Amino acid sequence: MKKIYFASDMHLGSDVFEDPKIVEKRFVRWLDSIKNDAQALYLLGDIFDFWYEYKYVIPRGFTRFLGKISEMTDSGIEVHFFTGNHDIWMYDYLPRETGVIVHKKPVVETINGKCFYLAHGDGLGDNSHSFKLIRRLFHNKICQKFFGSLHPRWSFRFAHAWSKHSRKTGLANPAGYSGEEKEHLVLYAKQYIAQHPETDFLIFGHRHILLDLMLSHQCRMMIIGDWLQYFSYAVFDGKELSLEQFEE
Repeated sequence: MKKIYFASDMHLGSDVFEDPKIVEKRFVRWLDSIKNDAQALYLLGDIFDFWYEYKYVIPRGFTRFLGKISEMTDSGIEVHFFTGNHDIWMYDYLPRETGVIVHKKPVVETINGKCFYLAHGDGLGDNSHSFKLIRRLFHNKICQKFFGSLHPRWSFRFAHAWSKHSRKTGLANPAGYSGEEKEHLVLYAKQYIAQHPETDFLIFGHRHILLDLMLSHQCRMMIIGDWLQYFSYAVFDGKELSLEQFEE
């Protein structure tokens, strides 16, 4: 079989980058490098540093990335696009224009006889009251409609300012790996496989760390890093799952 690829947390358009196009171009080069042997691509959230769709307006930029994704779906490659905590507000534009399949919740997939649990990772196992409150507000339909009633000049400016602020306060720039007994996604994964022992792999983004951990004799979890510092991804060849970094 052809390969299945997984990547997350590009944060395209972020002011973390001196020139955001450099990261976008690098990611597009990676997409070019996998398109000939890819059966499917799973983008596990926070692909954009901010994304909000009005009925007739979308964020400017990202043309190289969107064009390459469209090329891949046109050629028959399935591209699955998970919303993260930075690009929650995704509706019908990307599916209609680029052919991606949008997921707003975790997904369980059987791939070549292996059971995969796939998610961005935000809100899973994290009992922080502040994070829960923010997440509830961002997902609230009334709050989304209110935000959508603002002119893009003001709403986009506010969103980018919030993203910058959250990075400074640590909300979008989490600490490093805190160990099996404290890492929220590890604790969540252990609870999940206790109820779903048939699971072979759990793959997450969100935490901006590289983690490859056996949870049982059968089940393995990965947190697949980001494209801010690691340029990392996971790949499944039908038998083995590996965590890789893109080097040119």
